[in-house]
Amino acid sequence: MKTATQSWIASANDASCDFPLQNLPYGVFRHRDETHIGIAIGDLILDLHACAESGLFSSLTVEARDACRADRLNPLMSLGPAAWTSLRHRVTALLADDSPEQSSIEPNLVPMREAVMQLPAHIGDYTDFYASIHHATRIGQLFRPESPLLPNYKHLPIGYHGRSSSIVVSGESIRRPSGQIKSNQAASPIFGPTHALDYELEVGIFVGPGNLLGHSIPIAEAEQHVFGLCLLNDWSARDIQSWEYQPLGPFLAKNFATTISPWIVTLEALAPYRAAAPARPDQDPAPLPYLSPPSTACHGMDITLEVYLSSSEMRQTGHEPVRMSRANMRDLYWTVPQLLAHHTCNGCNLRPGDLIGTGTISGPETGSEGCMLEMKSNPSPITLPTGEARTFLEDGDQVVFRAYAQSSGLPRIGFGECRGTIAS
Repeated sequence: MKTATQSWIASANDASCDFPLQNLPYGVFRHRDETHIGIAIGDLILDLHACAESGLFSSLTVEARDACRADRLNPLMSLGPAAWTSLRHRVTALLADDSPEQSSIEPNLVPMREAVMQLPAHIGDYTDFYASIHHATRIGQLFRPESPLLPNYKHLPIGYHGRSSSIVVSGESIRRPSGQIKSNQAASPIFGPTHALDYELEVGIFVGPGNLLGHSIPIAEAEQHVFGLCLLNDWSARDIQSWEYQPLGPFLAKNFATTISPWIVTLEALAPYRAAAPARPDQDPAPLPYLSPPSTACHGMDITLEVYLSSSEMRQTGHEPVRMSRANMRDLYWTVPQLLAHHTCNGCNLRPGDLIGTGTISGPETGSEGCMLEMKSNPSPITLPTGEARTFLEDGDQVVFRAYAQSSGLPRIGFGECRGTIAS
């Protein structure tokens, strides 16, 4: 199949567009009281249900056509890489600038402004990891300055099981949670709303076919079970967390809400932006065999991640959001294949639509912190253009994550937005 560089849809050819022909991320949208699977192209959505119904996918298998008619992505996720590639090739051919089927496709395009995005899948389970050594080190220095990293950190990916029922799609408001809070000076805890509400900049990994209970996924096969990536904000109540996390880890401080972006970017779209995982210092332990990828593999991802913040007053007075940080996914200590291999090494079964978070992604330099707690190493609070100060999030604050992969001579592969506003 010819690989086209442009689409007959003009908005997809804008250099600043997140969704060029080379991207084609999946999502689920609601339009005119119907919920369908779609693919983003420029500022439009290609309705896959309509394409299947109109015979445009007749070259695909029956299973793939049926999956395109579903109202969630789980059936398509279950089919695996061969089906995903066939569908991607067919959609690319339909949308390429030399496509002879433009007139047949046009009725199946929906303007994004007219659609309401939904959660892209039924998320049966959600696991969040702690894969950034820069984040783990900064947090550890706040509480354990003599020994920031726990002894197991460099031996295995640390994770916890989150709450799938409180995952929401970008745009939904976040209510400030309440819980037990105990200051260092107090003899006993009090109950009340958190005063230390934070965001966490993460990438979400949607599981494809998955594995049977009692069977593991070898690291060399892990990416065959990755349907795609999205942005993820693991909202955190730091004062609740500091009191409850010992001895079993995060609970009410994190399970009140997790926001994800609506579009899932495939590994095929990200293939030109693969990167080698960071070299480990000589003194670090080598990963055990089940966590050791083939020597020729590039399991890192060169994806730039940004966090923007605006207060209610900023938006009312016309101020642009402030960029809080910029990080890159290639700096993760533990890669996506390692997370899946470790998650299943004991026979735990992953299922289509399960979601895995990388944990907060931070870089080594100042300005790459993935959450506000990390910024507490700077004694001065964050000052906004309106003169407001922030150490943690206040009511009315809006947090927006953006991400993209971009390189000279290659198109920008964007993720769209992951947006949430703290309810007043």
